Amino acid sequence: MNPMQQVRIAKATVNIGVGEAGERLARAEKLLESISNQKPVRTTSKVTNPEFGIRKGQPIACKVTLRGAQADETVKLILSGIDYKIKPRQFDSQGNLSFGIREHIDIPGMRYDPDIGIFGMNVNITFEKPGYRIKRRKIQRKHIPQKHQVTTEETMEYMKENFQIQLVSDKEE
Repeated sequence: MNPMQQVRIAKATVNIGVGEAGERLARAEKLLESISNQKPVRTTSKVTNPEFGIRKGQPIACKVTLRGAQADETVKLILSGIDYKIKPRQFDSQGNLSFGIREHIDIPGMRYDPDIGIFGMNVNITFEKPGYRIKRRKIQRKHIPQKHQVTTEETMEYMKENFQIQLVSDKEE
């Protein structure tokens, strides 16, 4: 196969939405750091929502962006928490994958810690092929042609080969 046509993980983003600043957010950051071995960043709210007690600009979540081997390790760890089962509808048209995990204690090796509590998290995995830099570079930025873009089928095949995932229908949960 042409090496320029091989799909790879560009980045994996793990996000924990808490909905409030303060101690719960600090505990979520501590959990993310223990899972990924990387310091998380806080994300702030974009709008004010009085029903939830959220003001614009208030920190309400934390996330960590992983690349390279660290992304592979963390994705493998989190996939083991959902028994490597992914639904086909969790892949988008650009071939990216998004899934959630209800409780972090489902991940093997994670124990319940009363100091942290229980958090769920969202995982987004972005895929690309070599040469995608032309889309982001500063000088002579170009468009990625349709034949070089990552498809849903290529991503599914990559996940089956490298992470041994099973594609399950909505009824099989």
